[in-house]
Amino acid sequence: MAAASPPFPSSSFRNPTISNLTSLKPSSILVSSGRSRFRCQISSFDNQPPHWSLDFLSRPEPIHLIQNPSSMSMPAASGSDSAAKIVKKVCLFYSPETKALADRVASESDSIELRSINWRTFEDGFPNLFIPNAHGIRGQHVAFLASFSSPGKIFEQLSVIYALPKLFISSFTLVLPFFPTGTSERMEDEGDVATAFTLARILSNIPTSRGGPTSLVTFDIHALQERFYFGDNILPCFESGIPLLKNRLQQLPDSDNISIAFPDDGAWKRFHKQLQHFPTIICNKVRIGDQRIVRIKEGEPAGRHVVIVDDLVQSGGTLIECQKVLAANGAAKVSAYVTHGIFPNRSWQRFEHDNGGHPANGLTNFWITDSCPLTVKDVINKAPFEVLSLASSIAAALQI
Repeated sequence: MAAASPPFPSSSFRNPTISNLTSLKPSSILVSSGRSRFRCQISSFDNQPPHWSLDFLSRPEPIHLIQNPSSMSMPAASGSDSAAKIVKKVCLFYSPETKALADRVASESDSIELRSINWRTFEDGFPNLFIPNAHGIRGQHVAFLASFSSPGKIFEQLSVIYALPKLFISSFTLVLPFFPTGTSERMEDEGDVATAFTLARILSNIPTSRGGPTSLVTFDIHALQERFYFGDNILPCFESGIPLLKNRLQQLPDSDNISIAFPDDGAWKRFHKQLQHFPTIICNKVRIGDQRIVRIKEGEPAGRHVVIVDDLVQSGGTLIECQKVLAANGAAKVSAYVTHGIFPNRSWQRFEHDNGGHPANGLTNFWITDSCPLTVKDVINKAPFEVLSLASSIAAALQI
């Protein structure tokens, strides 16, 4: 049934006084209800089911309600109805590590309500978890903001993630900004274990909520083929932190003099379409004797503010080698961006500030997101690091 919003009070339409029925012709009936008058018409064609139409006669422009009894469709929503349906209330739970990010996500939208979990342990160290007011989230849209920073943290959070959909909620969304096993996605020798596949299968078996499969929101997963590791019982939504970088670059005083450098072909394949309006430099590693060194494969850095872009950084060796080769080839400034700053063993300490435009000495800026909360605590307010928050992107993804 296709319908437009009636230009008369809905109460008069719901309860018409059908005391004045006037037959106009065998297939048409006039219905009066107060000051409102309608003409009902039945039309049929050879071998076709009948169609009903309703004309509102008290206004210059009639409305038409057409029903096909054999195939009913949902009413078309008005503009105001569509706007109302776009915003949904979400109860957002979070792990202890992601509390600061959860606060920022909630500040982005009045439709997001933070809910806490009691994260306790038994004497033997195993999790002792409790979801307060579990009955209060029945029928609600629920999300959980996770940080899988270690295998132990993964286990306790999975216990909550598996429990929430069973509480009669309308839908469940798992926000995992950093998919931590992404660099272990392939087997090179017989016996290698692709732990990315293992984690994807675990997440694929999260119980379904009343609204259906779990939605998974993650950012800049390391290898694009990993989306095929997930089963049919989860709906992965792959987002990117690159829009945050683009917005930040537009704010720089030398925004018209920026080139983007990719440390290898893999980074270029992953990101070049999102950054194609910038001049591009591609680096790669070549083996000379027993050493592997970074060289410029394509592009010209001379006189430019060059921003190295990749999805993640661990030890940082490749980024530092790229910085040095770009500086040696005349770059005026060198900065870097990664979505996920992992920095095991505090490897972020290797990155120096350029001290006012000396690219051979270090980086002008090193932008990371808050996808790895423990790193954010370490590098906050330490040059050359600057944190770009995923909060607005997560808040928007929760409305999908």
